[in-house]
Amino acid sequence: MTSHDHVTPEQPTDRQDPRRPSRRGFLAAAGLGGLATAGLPLFTAAAAPADRPATDPRVPGDRALQLWYPEPADPGNMIQTALPVGNGRLGALVGGDPAADLLYLTDGTMWTGGLNDTLDADGQFPYERVEFGSLTQLAHVTVSVPGHTARRIAGYRRALDLSNGLATASYTCDAVTYHREAYASHPDNVVVLTLTQSGGGTYTGTIDLAGTHDESVTATPAAAPGGVAATGGAAGRGPLLGFTASFGNGLSYAAAVTAVTTRGTVEVSGTRLTFTDCADLTVVFSGGTDYAPDPAHGYRDPSARPADLAAHTAHAAARLPSDTLRATHVADHRRLFESLSLSLGTSSAHQRALDTPSRLAARAADGAVPDPELEAAYFHFGRYLLVAGSRDSVPLGLQGLWLDGNDPDWMGDYHTDINVEMNYWLPDRAGLGGSFDAFTDYCLSQLPSWTDVTARTFNDPRNRFRNSTGRVAGWAIAFSTNIHGGSGWWWHPAANAWLANTLFDHYAYTQDARTLARIYPLLKGACEFWEARLITTTVDDPEVPGGSRDVLVDDKDWSPEQGPQDGVGNTYSQELVWALFGNYATATRVLGRDRAYARTIAGLRDRLYLPRVSPTTGWLEEWMSPDNLGESEHRHLSPLIGLFPGDRIRPGETSEEILAGARALLTARGMDSYGWANAWRALCWARLGEGETAYRLVATNLRPSTDNSNGTAPNLFDIYQVDAGRSIFQIDANLGTPSAVTEMLVQSAPGRVELLPALPAAWADSGHISGVGVRGGFVLDLSWRHGRVEKAVLTSVGGHATTVWAHGRSRTVRLSPGASTALHGLGAQES
Repeated sequence: MTSHDHVTPEQPTDRQDPRRPSRRGFLAAAGLGGLATAGLPLFTAAAAPADRPATDPRVPGDRALQLWYPEPADPGNMIQTALPVGNGRLGALVGGDPAADLLYLTDGTMWTGGLNDTLDADGQFPYERVEFGSLTQLAHVTVSVPGHTARRIAGYRRALDLSNGLATASYTCDAVTYHREAYASHPDNVVVLTLTQSGGGTYTGTIDLAGTHDESVTATPAAAPGGVAATGGAAGRGPLLGFTASFGNGLSYAAAVTAVTTRGTVEVSGTRLTFTDCADLTVVFSGGTDYAPDPAHGYRDPSARPADLAAHTAHAAARLPSDTLRATHVADHRRLFESLSLSLGTSSAHQRALDTPSRLAARAADGAVPDPELEAAYFHFGRYLLVAGSRDSVPLGLQGLWLDGNDPDWMGDYHTDINVEMNYWLPDRAGLGGSFDAFTDYCLSQLPSWTDVTARTFNDPRNRFRNSTGRVAGWAIAFSTNIHGGSGWWWHPAANAWLANTLFDHYAYTQDARTLARIYPLLKGACEFWEARLITTTVDDPEVPGGSRDVLVDDKDWSPEQGPQDGVGNTYSQELVWALFGNYATATRVLGRDRAYARTIAGLRDRLYLPRVSPTTGWLEEWMSPDNLGESEHRHLSPLIGLFPGDRIRPGETSEEILAGARALLTARGMDSYGWANAWRALCWARLGEGETAYRLVATNLRPSTDNSNGTAPNLFDIYQVDAGRSIFQIDANLGTPSAVTEMLVQSAPGRVELLPALPAAWADSGHISGVGVRGGFVLDLSWRHGRVEKAVLTSVGGHATTVWAHGRSRTVRLSPGASTALHGLGAQES
């Protein structure tokens, strides 16, 4: 995350005129309309799930992977102590307090702002909460049971069940055991909280719904078929709380909550629901916006009626038996979550007995031994966040779907100089390639607006990053983007290359030409931008006649986020464009398109300047200068982007001089920074085969955050220290650190797979990973013992040939899509 001066913009107003869309296709369900879009369904009416499990699909509690806590979340610090659930569009932080359970609810499309295409006086974009906008919360729900106060209960235990996708709490009160579960169902498009008991107890209390933008809540009594008053349940319609409103940008939104019981009473009382003597209670929340991925019509769906849809969706889910509702969710969650398994070794019985906060503290203590099961749980928590947060809606930004207020730092946006890219390094590596689709769909939906704004404004004479060639083509964006086609803060020319390369990397894992065809316009548009932007300069080269040669370099630019803003040819941009041009060549070859233009781009690539090692510092140069023009320990690794995520700098394939320069620069950057910066460092050290150094950085990110320090919160969210007195949650390290774990175990490039390239001693005794993605179109199952490969099975998901390396041995594998092969002999000791 950037650390430029923190902005405190004004709150949303009605300044902006709505950019209203026209009518498009509809989904018909229960008489409600919703926009039918290819690839990015949002808050729309949908048919009920066709497949509901006949039996309970839950992983039993003694086998489920759980984080657990001996007390409820702190209502004053929900972001660090509450437990996250999500269905890809709706996210909730769940408090678990028996007397006053609090849910903070967010819809990923709940954005203020708009296109933001009127530049500031310096030719850059406004960056505040009105014109650029901000992600905000949707609602709060409070379920109060006044009789269940802390002094009356015993045996409290709260858990996040990663295996089943459930946030649970249990306790006893007056010899009765009470239990509750919260989850966000993707099939039924709702957030659910169920309260059950065993021992003859009951629940009596209230349910409150509150908006976060001063909305007015209304209450509707229950009704049975034919209009007779009812308390809800399997038939009829339960009592409902709801609100609807809109922002100044024209975005309409709504929320609704209902509750039902099998025995007892649920009814409206003023603007809240009351439940009395209930043997059980199922609380169902629905809500969303009229956002649509339609740039031609201002990213709105005029046919959507969020209030009607929220009420209908909540009622439809509430009519189901609670066991059926949960079983449908759990089966759906497990189908994704179980795509990969991981063991890094066995922890001690003492470690296993500790609650999660205590376990984090014990792992971070001086002289502590490794806790491999905790480290594997942290890995799977990142995968859990992908399942919960990146599915059938907009992608994960800086805080994903989990907010504790309406003023997230940096607006909770999409930062394009590391953060959003880091969020999407994990899906393909971790067996969750479908979670990548939200990122692809987002970029495609924004492309028309990005292209239009670039054509109209990039070469504004006030823009210090404009093209001195006088030509503009393709698309560009700024350091920050929103969901309305808008950019914020400074122009960031190289961002288009980084986004395009990230999209291409997803294709590299699947070899699916349909994926490549979808992203082709983004790749080509980025190439067109750089064809218009690159300028010629002369560099010394004693290996050519005359001792110098002309090369192509980036125009005046910045190496994020430090140093001069008027240098040319910074390493960050040169590496990204070099990779972009190579990826575009592959795309044209696979798709059989634009062969003449591919030759043009190949010619430009041949002339690109590539970085040298400074004779002054011994580091890989960050700028076209032997001098260090920035901070030695800067958080960003911009000049090392060719090491990771790029593939140009790689042991065994790159000159020793360049490798030594990269290693020296990485060493100078240090070992203790923000969580995302540590994750990037760990990935780079893994690429250099330094498993112990990479492991130290993983362990650093697991340190508990104390007194606003960088580190891990009790709920495992990564905490970013903004200043001495304030810290925030930022999701990129939660996703980047698991990516580092996979790179320590398996590294791949098209045509090459390396097994255990950076295995640390802490995990070396025994372990396995199965379902890990491999570039070139494969999936790998791998087990090891005593630091050496024990068994490896490679399966093609679209790839045909690759060479597998381990312990200095190699084997070339040829497979048809769908076929598998066991690899033998790679773990044997060399003679």
